[in-house]
Amino acid sequence: MRRWISAGAAVVVVAAAVWTQAPLYVHRSGGGEGPAVMVMQANLLFDGADPRALVDQVRARNIGVLTVNELTPAEVEGLGRAGLDQVLPYRYLSPGRTAAGTGIWSSYPLSETVEYDGFVLNQLSATADIPGAGPVTVYAFHPVPPVFGTQVWADELSRLHEILERSPSDRPVIVGGDFNATYDHWQYRAWLSGRFADAAVQAGAGHLVTYPTDKWWPPVVGIDHILIAEGRTVTVETADLPGSDHRALVAQIRLNHGRQ
Repeated sequence: MRRWISAGAAVVVVAAAVWTQAPLYVHRSGGGEGPAVMVMQANLLFDGADPRALVDQVRARNIGVLTVNELTPAEVEGLGRAGLDQVLPYRYLSPGRTAAGTGIWSSYPLSETVEYDGFVLNQLSATADIPGAGPVTVYAFHPVPPVFGTQVWADELSRLHEILERSPSDRPVIVGGDFNATYDHWQYRAWLSGRFADAAVQAGAGHLVTYPTDKWWPPVVGIDHILIAEGRTVTVETADLPGSDHRALVAQIRLNHGRQ
């Protein structure tokens, strides 16, 4: 009480923090009267993630669309032996050494596959033919982490955002990725200023921390995200992924009826 100026400043700081974080805990309704789709985003840590554990999660959660990062050729083979191609028979993959590889698996036919040039890591998109929703654009993104330099990191986020803004507006869109950015980065929040919503924010799920899981302390930041346009997130949660340094993210999304 003797330091009322400092106390007042502390109250202002706390109020500002609450104001910035409160949207994460407010459920947003509306939209999404079409089919429900289970979506999973998973960072595999090169060859670290247990293929059998991932496939078990996909089966148990009835995943229809899976986006993965840090996908290596060896991990593709391991996932194949574990039965992922039987559960999700359609795929578009660009595996690579260490962190570069990215992939999309789907229970729905894929077409219009694209790999985007000019990025440190591989960035993909494909069109999934989902009954009741029509064509749905699926992106698997992995912007470079800021250890390569914050300017490169910010530039990749900006250019990926531009790609997303050019996505077809007459159909639903699903985006999964390790964005190497949290909700507190304005470069990431800029993605949410238009037709796209973060699944966790839309569902009011709060802070879904996904990284790191390979330390003695629990994960502290949420850098894995699922985004949706022309749909509504019903539920979203994290899932254990043994062998990886990330938790997976799983969302149930109800899409709008699209063009058939």
